[in-house]
Amino acid sequence: MPVPYPPIEPYQHGFIDADSGHRIYWEACGNPRGAPALFLHGGPGGGCGANDRRLFDPARYRVVLFDQRGCGRSLPHAGSEAGLRANTTQLLLSDVEAIREALGIERWLVLGGSWGATLALAYAEANPGRVDAMILRGVFTARRSELHWLYREGASRIYPEEWARFVAPIPAPGRGDLVAAYHARLHCGDAALEIEAARAWCAWEDALLTLHPDANPRAPDDASLIARARLEAHYFVNAAFLEEGQILANAHRLSGIPGTIVQGRCDAITPPATAWELHQAWKSSTLQIIPDAAHASSEPGILSALVAATDAFARSAPALEP
Repeated sequence: MPVPYPPIEPYQHGFIDADSGHRIYWEACGNPRGAPALFLHGGPGGGCGANDRRLFDPARYRVVLFDQRGCGRSLPHAGSEAGLRANTTQLLLSDVEAIREALGIERWLVLGGSWGATLALAYAEANPGRVDAMILRGVFTARRSELHWLYREGASRIYPEEWARFVAPIPAPGRGDLVAAYHARLHCGDAALEIEAARAWCAWEDALLTLHPDANPRAPDDASLIARARLEAHYFVNAAFLEEGQILANAHRLSGIPGTIVQGRCDAITPPATAWELHQAWKSSTLQIIPDAAHASSEPGILSALVAATDAFARSAPALEP
């Protein structure tokens, strides 16, 4: 069973200056002469980290990771209003292209999970000539039905006790549209109400992530929770800045791009139906449904499948120069 590669440190890192004062943190690790690969983190509102680098063979890949606008080490942080301004899917795609051009990369493998899968698909559909292959985990395309599953009715029937805690901060009259209600609460100007909302928003998602929870989870600080919740609500209240059904409707643009879709059978955040629909529309993809896994990339079966997929694409990449 493939296991993650040993921890590695970046050999290069820096910032790309974008519009509206955004500075995008990026890093490169592995072999500078290796097959180029791009890692897109989830969220929206996550960030890239050491474990993400471990999905790739450092001897075979030149891996590029970056913190999306408002996330991680990128500036300004989404905890501030400045971090949410000029923060859309289309601008994230422009950041990807800016990084690719700055690093002189012609084409690359793209790996993304959850929101990272959304971004990977949108990028490949807009720039198919720049993508050698894709690896996706926990497919999410931001359709109304997917958002309703998570924030109206669906996951609530599987996790009723967690759902009760999730809706508790919102007065009953506002529960018909919880994304809009949380978006308003997270910007209400009352610090106590804002952090209560951020904690509940993030706790709901975290409860659904995995079938194998960490026995000693690290508790994030309130500033991180506020930033994550605000950025997710910002994107979801705006339907991820995508047309309804756009990603599946444009799947024909992926024709000829090989891909591996890794999907947990028990994923209550992004249920398998969306991965199946994408696979049907994207004929050059393969779909691996992991029977004993939920959503997180740390689920043992999902982690193993992701490493196996990067290994397989590395074997098919051109031989490295001596």
